Amino acid sequence: MRLRALPAVLVLLLAAWSAEARVGRVQTVGVTVADADRSVAFYRDVLGFEVVDDVEVSGEAYERLYDVFPVRMRVVRLRLGREELELTEYLTPRGRPAPVDARSNDLWFQHVAIVVRDMDAAYVVVRRHRVMQVSPEPQRLPDWNPQAGGIRAFYFRDPDGHPLELIWFPPGKGDVRWQEPATGLFLGIDHTAIAVDDTDASLAFYRDRLGMRVAGSSDNHGPEQERLNAVRGAHLRITTLRAPHGPGIELLEYLTPANGRPYPADARANDLLHWQTRLVAHDAEAMAAFGAAVRLPGKPMGFERAVGLRDPDGHFVEVVTP
Repeated sequence: MRLRALPAVLVLLLAAWSAEARVGRVQTVGVTVADADRSVAFYRDVLGFEVVDDVEVSGEAYERLYDVFPVRMRVVRLRLGREELELTEYLTPRGRPAPVDARSNDLWFQHVAIVVRDMDAAYVVVRRHRVMQVSPEPQRLPDWNPQAGGIRAFYFRDPDGHPLELIWFPPGKGDVRWQEPATGLFLGIDHTAIAVDDTDASLAFYRDRLGMRVAGSSDNHGPEQERLNAVRGAHLRITTLRAPHGPGIELLEYLTPANGRPYPADARANDLLHWQTRLVAHDAEAMAAFGAAVRLPGKPMGFERAVGLRDPDGHFVEVVTP
């Protein structure tokens, strides 16, 4: 099949964006788990992910990058569609469990949104496996919301209590590839969402420092949103950012209720509330803008150099070069 050439204007726009962006891809979203075997079974057997890599790493470079000592980690990389999720079990030292009273507006909140072909069928699957529900059932966002109207979504938790979302896009919403014919029920990861205290401060980090672009925004409130997030009175300013490739990063600012708890100051990467988002820098020059990189011997996780950053609310962002 011959590929048609892109229009000249589009080529120029893409080139300008790539030159401006310091990162070219959101590569993976990762989460710390208590038992990698248990978590792999959940994501594989319930949600259709496949294992693509399973390694153990240790040593000073990882201790410096993740600020955990003395460290040995088992890292399992999973794939769903084109996207990847990384599960990290800290064999030593073990971290703390996730807070049992965690809420969607707490500022350590982060999840991945898994796109489904059929929400009703997907809901049957997760119910059959007795997942921990956050939403009482899938919610259809109202038509008065031009950006989100008609989208159906459902929040639940994995075996460690990490929040997850199932999302279904009607025609005209979301990436066009979610409308392509598919045989699988679970299609891929559309975005990772993080709770933020101040959208403008987060934009200064993700857009102005990292070079991501704003891809959309919406103002979400009403009973459907409250039940989706399990937060009474939820009124959210939602802003979606994207790099040239990979899933998006969605900023969730709760305008009300403004009582979400801050990211714990003493949290570490081995604690089970920890998530991380890995971004691939264009080149070494772009990488240098984020600080001194840690060199990881042997590239066991697929990259050679990494810088660990905290966004304004404490979410961990890892910038790497292959």
